[in-house]
Amino acid sequence: MVFDKPAGILVIPAPGDARRTMVDIVNQQYGLSQEGKLHPCHRLDRETSGAIIFAKGKRSQQLMMELFHRRAVTKRYIAFIQGNLPHRQGELRSRIRDLEQKKFQRGAAAKLSLTRYRVIEQRKAFSIVEVMPVTGRTNQIRIQFGEIGHPLVGERKYAFARDYPLRFRRVALHASALEWTHPVSHKKISVTCPLPKDMEDFIERNRN
Repeated sequence: MVFDKPAGILVIPAPGDARRTMVDIVNQQYGLSQEGKLHPCHRLDRETSGAIIFAKGKRSQQLMMELFHRRAVTKRYIAFIQGNLPHRQGELRSRIRDLEQKKFQRGAAAKLSLTRYRVIEQRKAFSIVEVMPVTGRTNQIRIQFGEIGHPLVGERKYAFARDYPLRFRRVALHASALEWTHPVSHKKISVTCPLPKDMEDFIERNRN
């Protein structure tokens, strides 16, 4: 099952955080039994909205997670990027280590990360960009755009928000599309998820 995750909700519980998660919500609404419990097949940040896949039962979850591991799931995001990028399309390739990983895994090696992007529209102070991460590192999109001096609008973890003109209550990142081949039926599945209202409103407020 594919759900449209709202921004501000964790997918799974975090240490010391007792708030309800996506796992809690989808199982309350759609989980039929313990055998049919819904399990997340990948993660989205708390602040990220959009399409996320859940599987019914552990076996189905393992099959889907293997597809993600083999990079057999195409992921597309819409991001609002501070400023105008020098190229209309390109690749971001770097070795990254997430700040949270450094906290809990001392000495962990930085991992090669690859993100492709295409500028959909450029406004005066920001760009609307389609982002296609090839690798799946934690916070990869946020880190790599921050590295090139064009952080996501609303970024506060990997950039100093005060250094950039636009403000947003969260990181402006939305999982807009997923595409994969079903591991059992072998049918091609493609889903899209429209922009949430807060990102639509931001576009409307920043027409120039």
